[in-house]
Amino acid sequence: MGYLKIFNGNIITPQGLIKDGTVVIRDGIIVEVGNGNPDISGAEAIDASGKYISPGFIDMHVHGGGGFDFMDNTIEAFLGVAQTHAAYGTTALMPTTLSCEKQDLLNTLSIYEIANSKNTMGASFVGLHIEGPYFNVKQKGAQDERYIRNPDPAEYKELVESAVFIKRWSAAPELKGALAFGSYLRSKNILPAIAHTDAIYEEVVQAYENGFTHATHFYSCMSGVSRRNAYRYAGVVESAYLIDEMTVEIIADGSHLPAPLLKLVYKIKGPGHTALITDAMRGASMPDGESILGSMHDGMKVVIEDGVAKLPDRSSFAGSVATADQLVRNMINLAQIPLMDAVRMATRTPAEILGIGKQKGSIQLGADADIVIFDHQINVEKTIIRGNLVYGKKRSHLLTHH
Repeated sequence: MGYLKIFNGNIITPQGLIKDGTVVIRDGIIVEVGNGNPDISGAEAIDASGKYISPGFIDMHVHGGGGFDFMDNTIEAFLGVAQTHAAYGTTALMPTTLSCEKQDLLNTLSIYEIANSKNTMGASFVGLHIEGPYFNVKQKGAQDERYIRNPDPAEYKELVESAVFIKRWSAAPELKGALAFGSYLRSKNILPAIAHTDAIYEEVVQAYENGFTHATHFYSCMSGVSRRNAYRYAGVVESAYLIDEMTVEIIADGSHLPAPLLKLVYKIKGPGHTALITDAMRGASMPDGESILGSMHDGMKVVIEDGVAKLPDRSSFAGSVATADQLVRNMINLAQIPLMDAVRMATRTPAEILGIGKQKGSIQLGADADIVIFDHQINVEKTIIRGNLVYGKKRSHLLTHH
């Protein structure tokens, strides 16, 4: 591949902003970061024209986009979602499932493996996130009740043993058998996350001690303060605030959480413990109207309007249609936080939560050359994955549009 030089930009690094800087890439790896514009013979060069040179966005919870859903269980869908989100600055993502039959999950695992080897023009896959089916029915949200059940050791062990790329699993920790499930996942280097849960503080503390160190789509489908026989109990929301080391992820699409809650999460958890996620379904980057959440063959009908997907009766949100650039923009504009912190929440923090911080999530020597160039309004101009330009305003013919 040789050398690629990205120059004349403001580089966002863990140490701060390098103005008028250059990033030098060799064979997909960052080999130089600094001021000025060094002469490198034979290097391909990209002029950032004074814009930001940022680490690529990492979306650790995404279901679909561009008219595709990972639950379609086709290679075309996997690649379509990856290419759609790459156009908005996502360089790495975690394909996410919905509650379903075990056979559907086994199919998803086999498709993931094939699609991963063919994924050269889209956001790279950094492991599979299984969301469900071990949830509390009271907090099911848009998950299909037909499939919700308690943790089944025979089932989850079979799935985990059959695939090394399961990296995260979201479940309700108060269910029978959930603590043993969390400990088992940790022993296999898989991140257990708290989701679709009605747990109280005492249960969350136990869950945390058994490996559940992360909260899935914070605030959505989880308990807050509740009253039982006149006594008040702290829920998962308060627990995540109280347990300092617990990490959270938020859907900063402007609909799932209003500005005051975005500000509160930032104020209490901070940019180092908060990841931005799209939780996008197939309607991301698509026009408003009717759509399907989950797989084409047995998913749920939903309506996309007001910048979010809803159940047809409007009783609940049914996933977001956000893209990663929008999340960063919203944190700056709605939550009024500094650009550097907003970018960190979409890059370095998710990488650290997933344990891939050495390779991804920051512009530093030896890291993968996953880079996005954007302007002051976070409009993405170019997306580079492992040193390859996969999306560019001037080279958009590289993308296959559906």
